[in-house]
Amino acid sequence: MRPLVDLHCHTISSGHAFSTLKENIDEAKLKGLKVLGISDHAVSMPGTAHEFYFSNLGVINREINGVRILKGIEANIMDYEGNIDVSKDLCEKLDYVIASLHPPCIKPSSLEDNTRAVIKAIRNPYVKIIGHPDDSRYPLDYKKVVQAAKENNVLIELNNSSLKTQSFRQNAKENYITILNLCREQRVKIILSSDAHIYYEVGEFSYALSLLEEVNFPESLVANYYPEWSLFQ
Repeated sequence: MRPLVDLHCHTISSGHAFSTLKENIDEAKLKGLKVLGISDHAVSMPGTAHEFYFSNLGVINREINGVRILKGIEANIMDYEGNIDVSKDLCEKLDYVIASLHPPCIKPSSLEDNTRAVIKAIRNPYVKIIGHPDDSRYPLDYKKVVQAAKENNVLIELNNSSLKTQSFRQNAKENYITILNLCREQRVKIILSSDAHIYYEVGEFSYALSLLEEVNFPESLVANYYPEWSLFQ
């Protein structure tokens, strides 16, 4: 099986990415993806787009060049109560929300604070994916996070970019081994993401796939192989 979906991709609208939406779509087509998500950073990330940009995503066709387009956002978890910087009105216009911890938006705190922030974000009904929960700068109780994801039908992201040797996130591989083992035990679904910030990274999952093979993770729990799942409709 091969991944057919990439929902964590950035365009120049995020402010620190380098490719246009069309460049990303063309790359998705080239790599055989069936579904591409737009997930630029929400408004609290320095340099990103205004809320008007996200409100206007409806002008984009549902299918372009044979690739189904989903319209999302990478929300910032803003406090230890799990609040995100995306309004309910905007969430209702989008196909999905990724919720992530980012240093410009929330300072790393204790394991208890960080875990509470992520779990409360998971309980937000608009959040479908928890982005890169792999950074030891934000220690998490992974057992509690995975259990919350299971209870709320939220996907845990396996972020390919985090696994690169030049990644600024700390101990991602070791943390993902823990996460994946817990997800296997509890039958919690994951999603592979490129976290592309330039077009040629779209659909790039090589590090993530290698880790799945290393830990013998079941294909049946990987959302990217099943674009017919309800999240992707």
